[in-house]
Amino acid sequence: MRTLAFATALTTALALPVTVLAAGSDSTKPPKPSETTKKCWGKRVFDATTGKCIKPDQSSMNDQQLLETARELAYLDRQQDAQAVLAAISDQTDGRVLTYWGFTHRKLGNQELADQFYTQAIATDPDNILARSYMAQGFVTQGKFGEAYAQWQEIRTRGGTGTWAETSLRNALETGKTYSY
Repeated sequence: MRTLAFATALTTALALPVTVLAAGSDSTKPPKPSETTKKCWGKRVFDATTGKCIKPDQSSMNDQQLLETARELAYLDRQQDAQAVLAAISDQTDGRVLTYWGFTHRKLGNQELADQFYTQAIATDPDNILARSYMAQGFVTQGKFGEAYAQWQEIRTRGGTGTWAETSLRNALETGKTYSY
């Protein structure tokens, strides 16, 4: 009976139209290709100062540029390259950095480690709806729909209704399809 009630509540709650937007933006478009993804391979980034592809920790990029580059690499399914860029960011306790560490580990199949990073990101900022969405999408792939649904509710409670984080998770709960950005 409880399972039927949960399934009914989930179906009713998720019966809203879904527009999936790319993380951190108002667009469904992927990140724009940068010089890094156009010119560099492996664990390298394009450094504007030298005009070369170099190791991320030797680049002149600031933390925000490194984070954007890591996101772009992760979108292109270059998770290990993205992790090399994440490692070069000076503030490893930043919730966004922890979120992308979690994302890259989830995509590499390291769900337990991913969940540790997501948990740290949420502990740093309980309103980090992106970390909640990505963690819950991992729950969806594991068949843990109750845990995913609980995170979906948290996202909505924290003002995330209609955001990419909420709609992508809602879609994942409806279809079982998760997102790579």
